[in-house]
This record gives sequence, C-alpha cells and structure tokens, in this order.
Amino acid sequence: MAVAVIAGLEWLRLVVPGRQPWAIAMGLLAVLVTLSGEIVAGPLYALVLLAAQTVLLWWAAAGGNGRGAVETAGEGAVVGRLPSPIYFALIVPYVGGGCLALDWLRNRAGPEAPWLFLFLLLAIWATDIGAYVAGRAIGGPKLAPRISPKKTWAGLLGGMAAAALVGLALAPLATVSSFGAGALVAAVIAVVGQVGDLFESYMKRRCDVKDSGSLIPGHGGLLDRIDGLVMAAPVFALFHALIGENGSWW
Repeated sequence: MAVAVIAGLEWLRLVVPGRQPWAIAMGLLAVLVTLSGEIVAGPLYALVLLAAQTVLLWWAAAGGNGRGAVETAGEGAVVGRLPSPIYFALIVPYVGGGCLALDWLRNRAGPEAPWLFLFLLLAIWATDIGAYVAGRAIGGPKLAPRISPKKTWAGLLGGMAAAALVGLALAPLATVSSFGAGALVAAVIAVVGQVGDLFESYMKRRCDVKDSGSLIPGHGGLLDRIDGLVMAAPVFALFHALIGENGSWW
C-alpha cells in the first residue's frame, strides 16, 4: 500500500500541475480501492474495479465534455496524441495495476508465490545492470534517442542476456518445468521492463522534469526506481495465471 501511495503521488504530480488536492485525492483513492478489492474479494474483482475506475477517472478528468474538469498538463508540458485526461486516468492501470500484480505474485499466486516474486524482481534488476554494462562497454545505435538518449540496442540485448541468466538460475526454485522456459520468460520480462523505463522517461520529458520525485537523494523518486517493475509485473502475473499450472509454465 505504501509503495502504491508514494508512486501514485509521484505520477499525479507529473500529470496534474498545481497539485490540485481533490484530483490527487481522487487518483489515490482509486488505486487504494483497487488494491483493497484484491485483498477482500480476490484478483478478479480487483481487475473489474481497475477497469471501472480507469474509465471513471477519465470521465471525471474530461468533465463529460472533453475540455477537462481536471486541469492536467496536456495543454502545456504534456503534449501528445492522447487526450490529457487519459494521463490522469492511467494512474489506475499503471500504478494500481502494477502494485496489484506485485501483491498477487508475492502473496497469492500459490505455494511458489515467493519464488515468482523473487524471479520477477531479480530479472528486472539484472536487466538494469546488464543494460548499463553492455551499453557502456559496447555503445552503438541508440534505442530511443528522443526519449532516453543513453539507452542503446546493445544495452537492451545485454539486459535480456542478464535476465535470461537469472531465469536459468531460478527456474528450479520457481518450479518451472525447463531451464529454457525460465530464460525465455525472464528475457521477455527484460523487454517489458525496458518499455516501462522508456514510458516513464517519455512522460518526464513531456512534463519537463528530470525525476518523478525526490524520495531517494541523487536517484530521484520511487517511480524512477520501479518504472520497469510496475510495467512488467502485470504481464508476468497474467502469463503465470493463464499458462502456469502448478507453477510449471510448459
């Protein structure tokens, strides 16, 4: 809950200029209701809440007329193809959905839940380390120069390789049926995590800010540290819920 509140506040400060109290309270309440729904009634109920509240927040921000009841950064710093109310409503699927998936993986995904959570966490960390090392050592073509000038294709491949090694190592502990499956899933997690990094970088550039917050001196906000994690967690959780059977993916 604490992670969701802090990350949610940082997101809302990005997309709601002037820190309008009622808008921030509405966004945080939607996230907390979603997480509480998972605890009380289970993940399916929480997913229904997540979808409903995303639509509700978008409608509230749009004011029913498309002009925006919530003053967002869409008219100024945030300029893109999406209507600005969507950025406001994204707090629910982005922050709320990510934290919901993390909670499910850690506590409610069956007897292997702790290992699944560790699998995801270490895969993301390995991605960051591998991407940094490969990017510095090899360099080469930029991955998305207009969004994140320091990211390279070599870094992405290095991150995928490092994550795959984690998948190989943790496959038996996460009761995965094969080492290859563990490596492949971890490599996919690496790609999704990098998409999460790029998405937050895109939003910060649009909002003309360097960091999402100042919680960690010299390292920015909490969202800066977990942007890849909250993007990858729902994908990994959904994959395991749909394909995993007694912890064995295939």
